[in-house]
Amino acid sequence: MTEDRPDQERAPISWDALAAELEATRREAEERGEADPGTWDAVAAELAARVGERPAEEQPVPALPPEEELPPPGPPPAEPEPEAEPEAEPLELLDPVELLGGLEALLFVVDDPVDEETLAAALRCSEEQVREGLRALAAGYDERSAGISLRRVGEGWRLYTREDHAGVVERYLGEGQRGRLSQAALETLAVIAYRQPVTRARVSGIRGVGVDGVMRTLITRGLVREVGSDPDTGGGLYVTTPLFLERLGLTSLEELPPLAPLLPEPATVLDEHPDV
Repeated sequence: MTEDRPDQERAPISWDALAAELEATRREAEERGEADPGTWDAVAAELAARVGERPAEEQPVPALPPEEELPPPGPPPAEPEPEAEPEAEPLELLDPVELLGGLEALLFVVDDPVDEETLAAALRCSEEQVREGLRALAAGYDERSAGISLRRVGEGWRLYTREDHAGVVERYLGEGQRGRLSQAALETLAVIAYRQPVTRARVSGIRGVGVDGVMRTLITRGLVREVGSDPDTGGGLYVTTPLFLERLGLTSLEELPPLAPLLPEPATVLDEHPDV
């Protein structure tokens, strides 16, 4: 049996060398007549001690259990449910009288042809009901030869003056061209002239009153025209026309008189409007 060596001097275990050493120890003991159980107990103790000193990397790797013995996989993690979209407002079935009145009111205030989807959204009803209402409204105007007619233009609907009454409208407009502008029209025209291009809403804000009727008068007389839409608000942009310069005897807008001499003194404004 070999003598113990310090741990740092022990060589890695070779199982073949250990078996040969064990066999040689047994034979030597038999030749000396010393083959008793105590000797083998010492050999077993030496073997157990050396087996316990095996490096970690030499330790046997436990075998994986057979596939049929593995626990069944758990259920996959549940995916989060998508957020429910807000429910749209339910569509109403409008009374025929309410439907025709609503359509007529909307068509009266629009400046451009309006499509059925927009009308249905405003009335909170279906597009099919809007289509039926538009057909009924147009048929009613035609049956009684009303002064206006409802026609589809492109993808939208719009009210128009009936051709049978074109002469009456032309006479009115012709006389209106020779008439004098009201104070409200002159003020609106001045705002447009100095702030152009300007939206109708901006003109109303400056004057402090609605200008829809006045704007129609100025457009009808050819003094103002629309040149596009505001990129921020989408409202129409209005400018003066060459006829406006001709009526004032000007060749360009640069000849407009400066506003500063025409403005009242601040003290006067404060006296008239002490809350400003």
